Amino acid sequence: MLFSATALVSGLNVGPRAGTITMQTKTVTPLPASVKPGVVTGEALWDLLQHAKENKYAIPAVNVVSSCSISSCLEAAAKYGGPMIVQFSRGGGQFIAGKTADNADDAACIAGSVAGALHVRQVAELYGVPVILHTDHCQRSWLPWFDGLMDANEKYFKANGEPLFSSHMLDLSEEPLEENVGTCKEYLQRMAKCNILLEMELGVTGGEEDGVDNTDIDSSRLYTQPEEVWEVYQQLSSVPNGRFTVAAAFGNVHGVYAPGNVDLQPQILHNTQKYISEKLGDGDPKPTCFVFHGGSGSSREDIRYAIEAGTIKMNIDTDTQWAFWDGVREYEAKYHDYLQGQIGNPEGETKPNKKYYDPRMALRSGEEAMAKRLCEAAEDLNCIDVLNWSK
Repeated sequence: MLFSATALVSGLNVGPRAGTITMQTKTVTPLPASVKPGVVTGEALWDLLQHAKENKYAIPAVNVVSSCSISSCLEAAAKYGGPMIVQFSRGGGQFIAGKTADNADDAACIAGSVAGALHVRQVAELYGVPVILHTDHCQRSWLPWFDGLMDANEKYFKANGEPLFSSHMLDLSEEPLEENVGTCKEYLQRMAKCNILLEMELGVTGGEEDGVDNTDIDSSRLYTQPEEVWEVYQQLSSVPNGRFTVAAAFGNVHGVYAPGNVDLQPQILHNTQKYISEKLGDGDPKPTCFVFHGGSGSSREDIRYAIEAGTIKMNIDTDTQWAFWDGVREYEAKYHDYLQGQIGNPEGETKPNKKYYDPRMALRSGEEAMAKRLCEAAEDLNCIDVLNWSK
């Protein structure tokens, strides 16, 4: 059933917020003993997400496409003193494998995502922070990619006692609720056997990102109903050992947009937590872990208010893409006259330019700019200095 966006928001009793949201100068509780530097999976992953919810911070999740963007993420996390979610999209996985690699049956998408995950596993611990390995949107037509990743997880689990990835996302939000939840439950039953968390989506995140285009979606679908989340909670909670998070739409839009063009309503998340808490009757005021998609360009107030409602992850892609490019652009602008030929620059006609056109130089500038932007994002997410390691 479709509702108008106005009716949706009105029906959820969205009202004025209770004062300004402030989260600084608070004491962070010790991290659970299960959480260690490096990739976290299974119970350690769930403990980390509960720590985030308890201490009111959200973990930045960044789509990566190369070792450079992976390094930017890990460098930033070490600087801001918090966890990081390194995530691969289907297209990002293909890019890592190489755009000309054979992609029959999503072979390159699978191989590139697996290769990227293995790279992260080799280096993550060196940065001294917990890292979550995740994959982004997967619609029904992309399930062969998801299935290939699950095959890799099960193989890794058999050899190492834990999955290769920490979690995966299924995005069947464009389908009827019953089909969305039914497929998610079916996959969670498989995932739970090797301790993988499922992220599922309700409602639709507007805009366009990495092959998912919802720019012309009916605005009513940008807002999720509490009853829908409750249905998800009931069904997925029934899976033994099943762990899940919910990307519930509250007006989110992928991409960058001018202020005032998007009507975010994080109050929806607060109302949904209250609704489910009352249904459960167990005294837990925030039983659900929410995910914030389409975070680029959002105000700090909206971000912080969503975190207050139990949001533990926010996707950041558009802003980090720009930051990386801007770092490369600034490098070229600064050394432009040294990048016009292999020999000859303002210091002399025979002076070599190798140290300037070495690809690592421009790429490192991109890494630094992206890491800087992620540190700014961590500030918005209240994710600064949250690694209070257990003694």
